Amino acid sequence: MAAPEASTAAAATSLRHAFGGVLSFFILLLIGVLAFSIRLFSVIKYESVIHEFDPYFNYRVTQFLTKKGIYDFWNWFDDRTWYPLGRVIGGTVYPGLTLTAGTLWWFLNSLNIPLSVETVCVFTAPIFSAFASWATYLLTKEVKGAGAGLTAAALLAMVPSYISRSVAGSYDNEAVAIFALIFTFFLYIKTLNTGSLFYATLNAITYFYMVCSWGGYTFIINLIPMHALLCIVTGRYSSRLYIAYAPLVVLGTLLAALVPVVGFNAVMTSEHFASFLVFIIIHVVALVYYIKGILSPKMFKVAVTLVLSAGLIVCFAVVAILIALVASSPTKGWSGRSLSLLDPTYASKYIPIIASVSEHQPPTWPSYFMDINVLAFLVPAGIIACFLPLSDASSFVVLYIVTSVYFSGVMVRLMLVLAPAACIMSGIALSEAFDTLTRSIKFQLPGISGGNSEANAGDASSASAGAQNDVIKADKTEETAKERPSRKSKKKEKEPVERPPRNPRNAKKLLVLPFEASIVGIFLLVLLGAFYVVHCVWAAAEAYSAPSIVLTSHSHDGLHVFDDFREAYAWLRHNTEVDDKVASWWDYGYQTTAMANRTVIVDNNTWNNTHIATVGTAMSSPEKAAWEIFSSLDVKYVLVVFGGLVGYPSDDINKFLWMVRIGGGVFPHIKEPDYLRDGQYRIDSEATPTMLNCLMYKLSYYRFVETDGKAFDRVRRTEIGKKHFKLTHFEEVFTTHHWMVRLYKLKPPKNRLRGKTKKSKAKTSSASSSKRSGKITRNPWQ
Repeated sequence: MAAPEASTAAAATSLRHAFGGVLSFFILLLIGVLAFSIRLFSVIKYESVIHEFDPYFNYRVTQFLTKKGIYDFWNWFDDRTWYPLGRVIGGTVYPGLTLTAGTLWWFLNSLNIPLSVETVCVFTAPIFSAFASWATYLLTKEVKGAGAGLTAAALLAMVPSYISRSVAGSYDNEAVAIFALIFTFFLYIKTLNTGSLFYATLNAITYFYMVCSWGGYTFIINLIPMHALLCIVTGRYSSRLYIAYAPLVVLGTLLAALVPVVGFNAVMTSEHFASFLVFIIIHVVALVYYIKGILSPKMFKVAVTLVLSAGLIVCFAVVAILIALVASSPTKGWSGRSLSLLDPTYASKYIPIIASVSEHQPPTWPSYFMDINVLAFLVPAGIIACFLPLSDASSFVVLYIVTSVYFSGVMVRLMLVLAPAACIMSGIALSEAFDTLTRSIKFQLPGISGGNSEANAGDASSASAGAQNDVIKADKTEETAKERPSRKSKKKEKEPVERPPRNPRNAKKLLVLPFEASIVGIFLLVLLGAFYVVHCVWAAAEAYSAPSIVLTSHSHDGLHVFDDFREAYAWLRHNTEVDDKVASWWDYGYQTTAMANRTVIVDNNTWNNTHIATVGTAMSSPEKAAWEIFSSLDVKYVLVVFGGLVGYPSDDINKFLWMVRIGGGVFPHIKEPDYLRDGQYRIDSEATPTMLNCLMYKLSYYRFVETDGKAFDRVRRTEIGKKHFKLTHFEEVFTTHHWMVRLYKLKPPKNRLRGKTKKSKAKTSSASSSKRSGKITRNPWQ
């Protein structure tokens, strides 16, 4: 009788697991559909268009790749950017996003699905957001099981912080990099749990894809060494840790060096040195454990002394070499952005070009609630759940959340790195809470808590399964104890402790809550989830769906659409020569090159601070001096963004602070106090003469008084100080419908030299007359 009951229970268990696997598959499929569809509000409400600034450069590069091919892409020298310097695109761009979209376009066209390159670029981010959700499921499943994985995947599919960078049209590096980041972490944890060299190789390949996609790969190559060192220090070293770490460093570094934009930086910069130092340490530890297994205790002490001595010598030699390599660098081998993360005040002190970027500013407290919402309150519960019990995988995600919280507090852009960690921790917390509450209800329902034979059979099967698990765990602990003996294990061998037998049913009863409290708890969790869903849908539909190139506003008379940017770029494309150069602040360089197809002086790559400072100096100088600077750069048109009429706050007047600071950092004659009145930038009647006479003020407010007769600036909420003036070296050629973009043309030199020619003729005639009269007038400048 026992054998048929056992076989029936085993069949029921296998059937339940099979049904659970199928259900999990369909749930993951729905999560992928959700992640894709929630990011389509921008296409539905507006149109299929590229968003922001950087995505336009990526779109232009992808167009070049699909037309010219991969070989021409690697050797492309772009003479339409950073005139007259130019830019080598293949050696200065992270090619992962471009190659991914280009491959996707080629694959679809090979299947006779004729999609344009722009359409593929628009929908690349929503597609990879579904992949990122599935990768989150795999990662969380390795840490706390399938239930926590499904919950974390659903949370990531909707989290606003990730939606802000992955809506349809947001064709930026982060669109594919977040998937690569999560999948790299999953393969590391998978290798750590299994000790499989196959997964370790896949991990190195995925890390290579991450290096190709985003400069944030340095977060991976520093977080994994930190976790490996943590495991070594806490006595959790094993052969699985060695297999998970060593191949990643060797293969990953070799593959990363193949990316042109990285090259030898993979072994020469300080961001990568931590991985090499931990690589040496883990080999020393592995050698110590190996020697301990083959030598007697006395010989082991002598061998350990030799190994540690040799290890210290090697470490000191490596450190000395690294110090020699980085000593010549003023930043000690760190990049400016890395130093800004380690020292939040560094950029504002030394590199204003980094501090001027809005996404490099520290976030405010409301931005956390906006971007991760209720997850901020669930993360602490998830951290506690990871310690019950603590494993190698759970310690990694704890380290991940701690570091990402710090970095997100330094730069608002890195809220994107925090989002997956917050979703993982919140998924673990919600899964554990639902498990406890539903189990409490189950044990108190009539027919289940009573003396039901099925329940008893279930308890017996669970008890037997628990006993088998205990035996397996005991075997594993014995094996690991043999692999990594320590002082504590020696003490335990000397003093054996008898453990009381475990009863799974009694252990579960300890977690049983009152029936009413369990019902209320589930209701509150469902209410919390509903609030999260409503907030995420609102953020996707309203906050993050509007493309920056097409703006909208609501007023008492309905919806207003501001399409001034595309209007201005279209005018440039149709009314200027192909070789004309356009000067603007660096924010609009990518869009001007991609949409107007005109040569720009600076763009969003910001690789040359001196060139940007030159443009900032021209904008901060008087009209004549600015004309001379732009003429030396062969500039023909100047583009200015102005929001004073419609209330657009991200205009050039509000960015003028950084133009002065960046220009003054290179050219000392530009002094910020000359533009300040009582420590403030002012454009009203109290503004300084330097401010009122600079080129940016004149190009922004030229003829502005004609709009309402008062020249009231709706962004600064004041009337401007200098209302009536004329331009002598620039002429207005185009202003968009809402005055948001204004285009000016440099007057040719002859237009201003005619007066001088007449004066010189008058001087010569007067000189000749003076000679005739016998009087010679001397030039005071000679």
